[in-house]
Amino acid sequence: MTEELVEQEIAREQRFVDRVHRQLEDAGRAAQQLAREGHERGRLGHEGGLVERDAMVFQAAKRIAQLDAAHEGLVFGRLDLRPERDPEPRYVGRIGLRDENRDSLLIDWRAPAAAVFYQATAATPQDVVRRRVLRSAGTTVTSVEDELLDAEGNTEDLPILGEGALMAQLSRARDRTMHSIVATIQAEQDKAIRAPSRGVTTISGGPGVGKTVVALHRAAYLLYTDRRRYESGGVLVVGPSGVFMRYIERVLPSLGETAVALRSLGEVVDGVRATRHDEPAVADIKGAVRMAELMRRAARQQAPGSPTSYRVFWYDTTIVLDRGLLGRLRRQIMSQGRRNRQLPRVTPTLLDAMWRQVRSERGRDQGRESFDDDMLGNDDFLDFVLAWWPPVTAPEVLGWLRDPDLLARVGEGVVTPEEQRLLLKSWAGLGDAPTGGGLSVADVALLDELRYALGDVPARTDDERDDPISLIEGGVDIQELMTASDREYAPSGRAWSAPTHSIDDDPFAHVLIDEAQDLTPMQWRMVGRRGRTASWTIVGDPAQSSWPVPAESAEARAEALAGKEIHEFHLSTNYRNSAEIYAFAAAYAERVGLDVDLPTAVRSTGVEPRRVGPAGSAAELEASVREAVVEVAGQVGGTVGVVVPVARRSEVNAWLASWPELADDARGARAAVDSSVTPSGEDRVVVLTGLDTKGLEFDAIVVVRPQEIEEESLTGRSTLYVVLTRATQLLTTVS
Repeated sequence: MTEELVEQEIAREQRFVDRVHRQLEDAGRAAQQLAREGHERGRLGHEGGLVERDAMVFQAAKRIAQLDAAHEGLVFGRLDLRPERDPEPRYVGRIGLRDENRDSLLIDWRAPAAAVFYQATAATPQDVVRRRVLRSAGTTVTSVEDELLDAEGNTEDLPILGEGALMAQLSRARDRTMHSIVATIQAEQDKAIRAPSRGVTTISGGPGVGKTVVALHRAAYLLYTDRRRYESGGVLVVGPSGVFMRYIERVLPSLGETAVALRSLGEVVDGVRATRHDEPAVADIKGAVRMAELMRRAARQQAPGSPTSYRVFWYDTTIVLDRGLLGRLRRQIMSQGRRNRQLPRVTPTLLDAMWRQVRSERGRDQGRESFDDDMLGNDDFLDFVLAWWPPVTAPEVLGWLRDPDLLARVGEGVVTPEEQRLLLKSWAGLGDAPTGGGLSVADVALLDELRYALGDVPARTDDERDDPISLIEGGVDIQELMTASDREYAPSGRAWSAPTHSIDDDPFAHVLIDEAQDLTPMQWRMVGRRGRTASWTIVGDPAQSSWPVPAESAEARAEALAGKEIHEFHLSTNYRNSAEIYAFAAAYAERVGLDVDLPTAVRSTGVEPRRVGPAGSAAELEASVREAVVEVAGQVGGTVGVVVPVARRSEVNAWLASWPELADDARGARAAVDSSVTPSGEDRVVVLTGLDTKGLEFDAIVVVRPQEIEEESLTGRSTLYVVLTRATQLLTTVS
């Protein structure tokens, strides 16, 4: 293969890529023109013109966003088929384009016509003679990689260039984000991507097999094949951490898809964002399914500080609502449904109980209507109603559990005294804000449980708004009562307002869960509510689980997916790790008794994992870590992950920041200690805990004190196994 031939082939492909980019620019101008025409329609001044304007502008904006996202690697594939099947080459790209004659110029990678690009093999070429992958920098073709799939069909003597697209992809340096693999999807991956849209698609396999990126490409494929359904219902992608979500955030936009909600487990509930992780012992308590009963009991408690009695004199009768009567009325109302949903029943129930106490002739002569009018005009009574049964939010109820006596009462038989002590310590920093300041990631599932136990406050109808104090089926509108009383009930001094997001708005059309093996039973309940009518993609590897009671989690998962058809796919090839690194990790798993899935690593570097140490004192440990990090940072061109026990991350982070030889590489290390902070995209060396590495990969990994990572939790061995499988090129342990 001569240099001249390579240049000729690149030049040939460059001419086609230039043509495609010219067509892309024409399509962009057409979309801009459509947007302008839409705005012109809106000037017609009638309803039809406004509807047309909105539709045209919306469609134009979608197309413009799609075209803008397509520039990176717009054309990446070429198929040369047997001449009798198709004499013209087919080009595959991120989006589909037609030429000026409306003929297909570029095939969208998700289209059925592009499936053969991924599915053809030398064993079953499907009439494909040569498969070519084009690599570009901007609009410039930089290289081509070929695979000859049908030697007998190569009657045109097509040249075969390069070492193969997949191996070229595997050898490139990593940066801080995951990239699309549309050019190098393999046959077993493609089957999972194009699985039936209904039901549940599970993608399993050991480390490095591409589970995450395959699942993301599946989301893009579903949006392509049934856009109306998935755009209108929404696609939710849930990952283990903020670090992970930032790592994958570029994949779907690079494929032209933006109608997707990317949320970490601490962000699943709208309006809530939690990044703090509890200690393992506390997280294990909060994740257990028995916490659902604790939250249900808490949601039924009387609001702290609410009145326990009410007394009023009316026409010769002293009316008393004492503790016993109020308790019975409370149970009566609560038996009819969720707490907040019963707000319209509270006032009529109280008025009924009070009217039954009216015994005087003067009072009875006035009649029930006069009694109700007098009570509803009484500010003291209205204040009592609002204080006795206020509309409450989930963060407020969770905050009630900071009271040891209340927690002991609702926690009897659910959590032990020692577990109560740990929970109280964890919740000490909870704020009173509506979004629940101070929440941990594990608290978010508890918050969601409370949202559903409490229910939403009923929305007012138009008739209710027109009639300030309306009696509808015997009910008084609580918001109108609040207006009439013109008082603020909340302890924080703020007036309550209806939430903008209802529990009825939670479900999505498709739910994608990554690192599913780590979800606690309570998190499965939370995510399950978002997917009641959805199709699902579930990605995970049981051997990498950080939840200590797999059976309980499996039961919660089965409940979330009840009644849905399951499509199972297993990926068996490790594309991430070198054979040397994965052999090291697999040997560790066998040594500590983990039942792991062992995929086949497809490449070898000849470089064995390295051990540095021993390092007994703090000074010796710092010197060993410094030696290891400086060495690997000098050997790889991409990212370096320094993985540490939770208790040591501040210490190790400070070391890195003080080492002059890593001043440029470690600028983001301090920020990276807090996984909620995004380091600069240029920072190569980052400090992470074992759980932070879930779903990520680095060119090199330095593991500090692996035995301490093992001992951090009941699932520490699984966590360490995950850590040992994150490196693509170099692995060093410091112990």
